Amino acid sequence: MKKVAVIVQDGVQAFGLGSICEVWNEPYHPDDDNPVFEFSVCTPEPGRVRGSSYDLFVEESLDAAADADLVCIAPKRGYRAHHPAAIEAVRAAAGRGAYVSAHCTGAWLLGEAGLLDGRECTTHWRYGAELQEAFPEAVVRPEVLYVLDDGVLTGAGSAAGIDASLYLMRRVFGARTAATAARRIVMPPHRSGGQAQFVRTPVGQVEAETLSPVLAWALEHIDEPLPVDRLAAQAHMSPRTFARRFRDETGTTPLQWLTSQRIALAEELLESSPLSIEQIAGRVGFGNAATLRHHFTQALGTTPQEFRRTFTCLEAG
Repeated sequence: MKKVAVIVQDGVQAFGLGSICEVWNEPYHPDDDNPVFEFSVCTPEPGRVRGSSYDLFVEESLDAAADADLVCIAPKRGYRAHHPAAIEAVRAAAGRGAYVSAHCTGAWLLGEAGLLDGRECTTHWRYGAELQEAFPEAVVRPEVLYVLDDGVLTGAGSAAGIDASLYLMRRVFGARTAATAARRIVMPPHRSGGQAQFVRTPVGQVEAETLSPVLAWALEHIDEPLPVDRLAAQAHMSPRTFARRFRDETGTTPLQWLTSQRIALAEELLESSPLSIEQIAGRVGFGNAATLRHHFTQALGTTPQEFRRTFTCLEAG
């Protein structure tokens, strides 16, 4: 992936566009060796593009997306209506094998291009039912942060757009590159796509202290068995109260959270260490290579061995 193009239209939302730029349009930094992309913002009719917060002057036409490796769709007000040329540009990008990414309600453009049919996708939780109604052949998952299905990435919007972009960067360039980018923009290096878009109870409304210290403790002991009752004891709660509080505060279950953290650590070790698959399985708390392989393949669609081979080749290249 070398070239990234973002399609904007009238009504473009500033934060949605900005979150895409934040991940993919950063210049070279002397303190890391992350890739620098040829990045462009383009529009069906170059010139003034009216925005939801401020207007833009966009010089690039949709020709900029014609050979892009990643074509992003910035969300806009009036999300049901899209320029026919923008629809065709996205359809053509997917047809030639480029990645296509839609932020928030940008998913409507994907639907108009026929790219959601039969695919899992998401959008902002407010619009999930509406997206499903508009495109009944799509498999809409309004509860999750992001979904990547056969080269088509959709995100929940707002900050989750950054999570979605970092996930794609992780899949293409590896955990180390994505973690470096996340650190630069002061974001968590990995939030699982299956994590809920919002928590049911804001942290400020619960009587107990945040679970952050327990999560930090769990990461320090991730190579050990961490059943709910052990985590609950660390938090000085009953297992039932802890499980409820955990979901309220994090949007996921303790088991799902631990599994995603263990997979993320396994990715980093596969890239950066000479440890065997069996050793990595023990280091991240899966116990054995078979269990690591099961969870890793389920989450990433590839085996630990194939993952290591891919990113070893990338570094060598």
